[in-house]
Amino acid sequence: MEFSEHIKTANVEDVVLRQPLHPPGRGTLCITGHHLLFSDREEGSWRPVLLLLRNIDAIEKSVENLLTCSGLFSNAGLSQSGVSRLPGSSGTITIKCKDLRVLQLDIPGMEECLNIARSIETLSCLDSMSELYPFFYRPSNASLRDQWGLSSLERHYSQMKELHDRWRLSTVNRDFSVCPSYPQAVIVPKSTDDDMLEKVAKFRQGGRFPVLCYYHKKNGMVIMRSSQPLTGANRKRCREDEQLLQAVIDGSDKGYIIDTRSSQQALQARMTGGGLESKSCYSSWKRLQRQMERGKALQESLIKLVEACGDESNNMDRWLSKLENSKWLSHVQTALSTAGLLAECVERDGHSVLVHGSEGTDSTLLISTLAQLIMDPSCRTLEGFLTLLEREWVQAGHPFQQRCAHSAHSHARLQQESPVFLLLLDCVWQLWRQFPLALGFSEALLLRLATEAYASDYGTFLGNNQQERCALGVKENTHCLFQALLRPRERDCYSNPLYEHTELAIWPSVHPQSLQLWRGFFLRWTPQTHHLEEAQEEIRNMVIEWGKLALSSCPGST
Repeated sequence: MEFSEHIKTANVEDVVLRQPLHPPGRGTLCITGHHLLFSDREEGSWRPVLLLLRNIDAIEKSVENLLTCSGLFSNAGLSQSGVSRLPGSSGTITIKCKDLRVLQLDIPGMEECLNIARSIETLSCLDSMSELYPFFYRPSNASLRDQWGLSSLERHYSQMKELHDRWRLSTVNRDFSVCPSYPQAVIVPKSTDDDMLEKVAKFRQGGRFPVLCYYHKKNGMVIMRSSQPLTGANRKRCREDEQLLQAVIDGSDKGYIIDTRSSQQALQARMTGGGLESKSCYSSWKRLQRQMERGKALQESLIKLVEACGDESNNMDRWLSKLENSKWLSHVQTALSTAGLLAECVERDGHSVLVHGSEGTDSTLLISTLAQLIMDPSCRTLEGFLTLLEREWVQAGHPFQQRCAHSAHSHARLQQESPVFLLLLDCVWQLWRQFPLALGFSEALLLRLATEAYASDYGTFLGNNQQERCALGVKENTHCLFQALLRPRERDCYSNPLYEHTELAIWPSVHPQSLQLWRGFFLRWTPQTHHLEEAQEEIRNMVIEWGKLALSSCPGST
């Protein structure tokens, strides 16, 4: 397909752009296969605006001063047949972005306005992933031959010498036939062979059999994750699954299963073939139910929160009511609380834990990631955190393409969308705010990741799993976001200058008064938050300069 087929009008002069935090600008609007480019005609005013079309969540259009031969026309289609333009006719396109920006384009000429709107609607929702911008992006400071990714399960296993006595690296999924959403290599108990794993995979939804995701060096306990067992109404058993989990706690009195569904949801799942681990068959495991919302409920919560943040009534009671009704902070509280429970089981109680919900691709990854941040100082550095995200979200099969297809503004019917990754970043921000010295990265990194997950120049978040990325040749044909974020200039921007390494666990407070709205994201396009960001950046620069002066004054420094 040629992108030019969808571009009826490539550029328009005398367009007025209205965007947050800037005065209106008049200039030239250009549309390409992947971007909107606006150039202000006044030299030296402000930089050109380049908007990735994939970042557009919804557009609204209106036209004025029209004569129609056939009467009224549809607001959705705005057919050009029978419509003629008066000299003063114009149109307005309101663009609502996935990063929550709202832009307005005032375009002279009804036909030009409709052509631009149709092009945006088509090019912002391309179906084929190989047509997306990451396959065309070629930064000058990087090569496609550069290393892709920060680590691999093979490298992670080889570096963890403590694992080698009881755990092994299995390539049973090397062709993705056992589990389409798992990577090609996984870490499992050494006493389980690949034949056993294939049988266990058939007993777990989507083939996601229990695999190791974290080893706690202090006491040797582990976190495993999987999907739900397919016990069904007849309460089927899988002895290989029981043996695998028994091997995990070999020599220990018991383990815990944290199920991110309610007891009722788990029991209802039996009617559709799913279910839970029975007490009689898994007698060494104690099940803990911790309900976490997912899917449509979580997406609707985000929509309500963004609507509340856009309320311009200046009525505090109304604002607080809308914020509470969105339930977003309740989801943050539940996620941190459940992650804290998981960390307590491993760190304080000294027991291994299996985590799962239904599919094991959403809330399971959310709480396993947060628990590792709480317990493991190596995950709190800039590189450690990005490696954790790569291992627990990219490699472990979070379906980014489905979950991040739309943000909070889209008019499309909800399907697979769910802001689970955004919820993770919000929870990490809460940790960052409560422990400002313990995390080696800045809020700017979390904001960047929140934007990149929905629309990116890089291939890191493309597709729904490793199998899809391999089929598309993502590693061979796109650049890696995480590698880019660790280049010197980016590293300086996203590092926390106040960071101090600590071996202690960081236990978050989940009391309602301890949790705050993530203003840096949800209110990032308001003047008040912008001024706060400027002040924080100034403080950051001062801290960095003080650090340089202190270093230069040390004896023996060069």
